[in-house]
Amino acid sequence: MIALSFIGRDGHALPAEASPGETLLRAGQRAGQPMEGTCGGQMSCATCHVLIDPAYIDRLAPPSPEEEDMLDLVPDATRFSRLACQIVMDDRLDGLTARLP
Repeated sequence: MIALSFIGRDGHALPAEASPGETLLRAGQRAGQPMEGTCGGQMSCATCHVLIDPAYIDRLAPPSPEEEDMLDLVPDATRFSRLACQIVMDDRLDGLTARLP
């Protein structure tokens, strides 16, 4: 299992785990985080927007042009913003922290 944590809107951290190959969105939903993922991971909404710990951002594949287009619709997006449905967990991401904006 891959260890990770979510920092909720209230600032509290919640430890969680993900299986290799699982998306960060699915791991967050299993951990009870309020991550809608309205489009079911089809990248047609931005309800799974998260902020990735800067120490991990370079371990992720760059966002696709489609993901960047969706993030352009997020009013509080930063350079650390990603869609959790597009982050596939692997061992390089062990210890990752994702903040819910």
